[in-house]
Amino acid sequence: MKDLLTPRRRWWALAVLCLGVLMIVLDSTIVNVALPSIQADLGFSETGLVWVVNAYLLSFGGCLLLGGRLGDLYGHRRLFLAGLVLFTAASAACGLAPSQATLIVARAVQGLGGAVVSAVSLSLIMNLFTEPAERAKAMGVYGFVCAGGGSIGVLLGGLLTGNFSWHWIFLVNLPIGVVVYALCVALLPAGHTPPEQQKLDVAGAILVTAALMLAVYAVVDGNSAGWTSVQTLGLLASALVLGGAFVWTEARVAHPLMPLGLFRLRSVAVANSAGVLWAAAMFAWFFISALYLQQVLGYAPMQVGLAFLPANLIMAVCSLGLSARIVMRFGIRGPIAVGLALAALGLLLFSQAPVAASFWLHVLPPMLLLGLGAGIAFNPVLLAAMSEVSPEDSGLASGLVNTAFMMGGALGLAVLASLAAGRSEAAALAGLDPAAALNAGYQLAFKLGAACALVAALMGGLLLRAGGPGDAAAGSTTPH
Repeated sequence: MKDLLTPRRRWWALAVLCLGVLMIVLDSTIVNVALPSIQADLGFSETGLVWVVNAYLLSFGGCLLLGGRLGDLYGHRRLFLAGLVLFTAASAACGLAPSQATLIVARAVQGLGGAVVSAVSLSLIMNLFTEPAERAKAMGVYGFVCAGGGSIGVLLGGLLTGNFSWHWIFLVNLPIGVVVYALCVALLPAGHTPPEQQKLDVAGAILVTAALMLAVYAVVDGNSAGWTSVQTLGLLASALVLGGAFVWTEARVAHPLMPLGLFRLRSVAVANSAGVLWAAAMFAWFFISALYLQQVLGYAPMQVGLAFLPANLIMAVCSLGLSARIVMRFGIRGPIAVGLALAALGLLLFSQAPVAASFWLHVLPPMLLLGLGAGIAFNPVLLAAMSEVSPEDSGLASGLVNTAFMMGGALGLAVLASLAAGRSEAAALAGLDPAAALNAGYQLAFKLGAACALVAALMGGLLLRAGGPGDAAAGSTTPH
């Protein structure tokens, strides 16, 4: 693919791919702001409203691996365009939805399209940029879009809902989707897939998709159903059984959906394991700190957005320039360890923030550390997850790392939020005032998030191969 494009067209192609990815990332947070308006307009109950979010998460999380593998089998460009069409059409259905059922079904279809786009976009970028320096820079741009898009979604959701209506948080995807599709057709050459590779492991696809969907549902509904409830434990047990059946199937079929040998690559195993822990820590930062700023310090929504701005700016500077130079100079092991250690320190500082905190003393320093740590580490983690993978498995590896981040973040947030709520209830029963009780719970969540980030830093620093500077960015180009 690279040889068919001039350097300038490759960078334009990267910009278009990242715009498509940004549309998917935005959708994961833009809806949250509009939920009250959606509830009032369509008459959702509290329990029914949850499905506006859960329907998307279920299909998105459940289909990431399948979407990535379909890209390997039938062409990454073809699947990216198909996912884009599906996501854009479903966005139109969401924006025009006249009823609850229509909106929920459209959200599920939207999640499927988003999963396909997310799963194959990273492999497209890896195949477009094979030179170490260029690949590191391109991955930095991609990392910034993934890391910073959620914050943009919150602000954009408030802007569109407040000035127009909730319908526009979905309808805004239509012109973006059309433009991205047209530019991708113009810029990306059609890939060629040998006929003998076009075989889908149907049994494996059904098993892994069902297992992931059950696991995602157990996690997202765990707080309301109860973590020790029959429903939650039953769903998790069923997911484990289906996961075991998937592994058993993959070890025996001639053309597995997921070649188990992929996990013998140390970089793949370590990067995805560290990614699960880091996603848990990052979700603790984004969500728990936002709650702390609003419910303990009394910040208005706009003030919360401004409080995150320094971290987002630092993350942008690191992702869009500094991170690539660091990777080329030091490889991936050191930056992962240092970046995640800085993030752990930032969360630890947040865990010491009092009820009557000063922004300059208690909020800004940990925000700066977290922005710096995330900006340094995100690019190397992605490179590590993809570096030793052959082009034939790049879509699967892309889907795998996206699944690791998604599941780690969802599970981490659910567990940390549950433990924080338990600590807050205990503190309230012990006689603390409401703000102090909430803060006690948030401090526990920050400490546990710091522990997750620290373990991820140790894994990256101790278990990844040292390699030479730029080795990870070069990646594998030899089919197995």
